[in-house]
Amino acid sequence: MLKIGTVIDGKYKILNEIGHGGMSNVYLAINEKANKPWAVKEVRKSVNRDFELLKQSLIMETDLLKKLKHPNLPSIIDVIDSDENFLIVMDYIEGNTLERLLAEEGAQPQEKVADWALQLCDVLDYLHTRPVPVIYRDMKPSNIMLKSDGSVVLIDFGTAREFKDKNVSDTIWLGTKGYAAPEQFGGMGQTDARTDIFCLGTTLYHLLTGHNPSEPPYELYPITRWNERLSTGLEQIIAKCTRKNPDDRYQTVRELRYDLVHYHDLEIQAQRRYRSRLRLFGAAAALSLLCAFGGMGFSVAAGKKQGDEYQDYMHMAEISPDSVAACRLYMDAVAVDETRGEAYHAFYKKAVEDGVFSDAEEELILKLGISTHKYLQSFQKKNAKEYADFCYEMGNAYWYYYEHEENRQSRAVSWFQAAMDYYGNDAARAAEHKRCRLYVELGTFYKSVIASQIDGTDATIYGEYWRSLTELKALNDAEPDREIITLRIYREIASRVVEYVGYFKEDGVTGEEIVSMLNEIEDDLCEMEQRATSAVQEEIGTIRWIIDGAHKMVRAAYKIKQ
Repeated sequence: MLKIGTVIDGKYKILNEIGHGGMSNVYLAINEKANKPWAVKEVRKSVNRDFELLKQSLIMETDLLKKLKHPNLPSIIDVIDSDENFLIVMDYIEGNTLERLLAEEGAQPQEKVADWALQLCDVLDYLHTRPVPVIYRDMKPSNIMLKSDGSVVLIDFGTAREFKDKNVSDTIWLGTKGYAAPEQFGGMGQTDARTDIFCLGTTLYHLLTGHNPSEPPYELYPITRWNERLSTGLEQIIAKCTRKNPDDRYQTVRELRYDLVHYHDLEIQAQRRYRSRLRLFGAAAALSLLCAFGGMGFSVAAGKKQGDEYQDYMHMAEISPDSVAACRLYMDAVAVDETRGEAYHAFYKKAVEDGVFSDAEEELILKLGISTHKYLQSFQKKNAKEYADFCYEMGNAYWYYYEHEENRQSRAVSWFQAAMDYYGNDAARAAEHKRCRLYVELGTFYKSVIASQIDGTDATIYGEYWRSLTELKALNDAEPDREIITLRIYREIASRVVEYVGYFKEDGVTGEEIVSMLNEIEDDLCEMEQRATSAVQEEIGTIRWIIDGAHKMVRAAYKIKQ
């Protein structure tokens, strides 16, 4: 550890320590001849077992920074390698990190954050457009210094790398969990400019909300969830930056910068004001038509205005990067014309797109009710087929995607029942009618099984339940639904074998029948695995683990020798 007053290399006098970490200390030094302050980063060899490896990393960092010249980047002045330590002399940045600012003040005003974001876009664009592009990979508040003049400086290039076009993937994981993009965890391709865009998005999220993405709840909610006064334009930008798939993010920092400059134009409120102007124009036009053509012309114009407004909401929902905001816009379209099916079906698709039907999405649909709300009543009366299809979709949303495991089947049953009532009279929906019947039977079992166990009336219900499960699988085998639904049917069967195998035996279900079912599922999983994404492979692994436990339970219950 350097002592205060020590003179390094005959010219840098140590004044005081200004920072320290597990591997290094940082000091304020002054070149007395030039009367200029510098920062000196000391890495001590004695406290670092793998010093040579660390030294190579530091040399790479310093060599990289020496090539770069930008007002938002520090400059490396000198590198001193002695017997005791490795010293890096660099620009002294007077100010605080944004991490410290968050700790002291909490969430920052969005105007300031937008300004910092534009500066960071400038420096990232500079890095990404070098002859050999540089990917920073560790954007976070602790690596951003705020100077007294309001400018920011990006520090700590320990995880930066030069982009190598022929590399198909990075060799190791680098970055900070919570801020880092999914591809930084390895196995998902090479990090590139879009990785930095993701990290910038999570950083902006932290600065605007005060909620650290690397701490519970480890989820990037819409920023207006934390503060409804925040810009929905910034909310859309952050959502696009932090898409899991790099292809769905901004592809360049310049694209991102353009939206940041115009983030007020992206706000849903601004879009609604624009639609209000359209409505005023439409009303004036309709009045003119009324004067010119009479009542029939007015009716046509009014219908067109309603159709245009409906399509405005649908279009805004389609381009919204945030699921909940899109679902809210689809419900706005329903409010304009409750008899059309497009917005209802689009709501379902958007709500389950990410594999989770969330509380926020459910809250929007609960406002419709199942039979009491005027929208659904009118929808059912004027468009019964579309209404039934929507009820079937919502049953699926609850049964397979609802985030609260303990309530999903019970909440799904009423939707499936409503769909079944219509499908019973529609021969073209015979398969859907069978599925609805099975879901209602299974849901009724889940709702009543505990009470039946308590009062002793549960005899035979487990055999009937098993037959419903196997019939549901057979229907899905004949006409497969979405892959995720197939997997969740398999998971349900395996889990219930573990839970109810003794009851199945008592109700006459044979061990051979259960083993045969488990083997069929395992065979199907093998086929699915060959074309599966990493997320699906993870789910397959979980189901196999449950199946393994199910086989053990069956062998024990039926005394089957291995």
